[in-house]
Amino acid sequence: MWKNLLVLFCWAAFCLAACKGNRDKQEEVREAILKQQPFAPLTDSLDRQKGKDRSGLYFRRAELLSQNDQHELATEDYGKAWNLRPDPTTGVRYASSLTITGQAGKAIRLLEDCRKRFPEDPAFAAMLADLFAQSGRFSDAIRVYDDILSTDSLNPDALYERGLLLEKNGDTASAIRSLKKAFGLQHLNTYGLELAHLYAEQGDESALPICDDILRKDSARDMLDPFFIKGIYYSNTAQYKKAIVQFDSCVGRDWKFPDAYLEKGIALFKQKQYGKALESFQMTVKVSETYADGYFWIGRCYEATGRDQQALAYYRQALALDKTFSEAAERIKRLQ
Repeated sequence: MWKNLLVLFCWAAFCLAACKGNRDKQEEVREAILKQQPFAPLTDSLDRQKGKDRSGLYFRRAELLSQNDQHELATEDYGKAWNLRPDPTTGVRYASSLTITGQAGKAIRLLEDCRKRFPEDPAFAAMLADLFAQSGRFSDAIRVYDDILSTDSLNPDALYERGLLLEKNGDTASAIRSLKKAFGLQHLNTYGLELAHLYAEQGDESALPICDDILRKDSARDMLDPFFIKGIYYSNTAQYKKAIVQFDSCVGRDWKFPDAYLEKGIALFKQKQYGKALESFQMTVKVSETYADGYFWIGRCYEATGRDQQALAYYRQALALDKTFSEAAERIKRLQ
């Protein structure tokens, strides 16, 4: 027993010494960087200003460190500046730096604190909602925009971002209402196309006039999304010939648009035109060799025409490109 305890004690002592050695090494590296140009003058000033308010110096050094991709050290300095003098600008920079260095939880707590300290500054709410969304916390992000809209119900940006989040959270009806209000307040193409896309996915013909209006204003004649969205609407309402016209319009403007070839191929496939569908799917992987959906649908064409071994090869290629492609895995299992 005593022998085991002695071994454990020695191992613990070794680990502590190793940890201390690592910390000392990290501190040496940190000090060496801060004494190099262009950080050295600010580091010297900070050393001379001990006992005085050094928040401005920490902030300036943090900015310089960030510009030179020294984000870990920049985060430390932003934190010191914030603790000495919390103000909106420092709060924004500190939260951004925390996010860059993978400290999302700490960034969220900081932003929630900033919202209480500076309720009149909209930047913190937007950053907090974005961080919640990046973390998959869509309901929390929606709550932030609900707070914004409770005091500014006609804020189109908040309505638009809320709509996107509602869609991701699976509430399509509420997403459409939010996007419709945003688009009504401000006729931006971004708002209109997102709204039209949701309509199209629901098989709602309201998508069409929005897309047509945007196309009429497209003087450069380079927009693809309105044609694509109209194609999605026609496909979802089984108007496949009209859908193909729209997808052809897309590739007429950009022949390297794989999604248009894919959707055109699916429309042809549903009409049992397997030869033409195969040609369209083959174009998807010609313009994008890593396009997993293209390989999958080539496999579907081969399977539909009784060429199971060729289908298997393409399903395997799709799964190799996208390990989460469950439908490809299921078809491989069935054919094997």
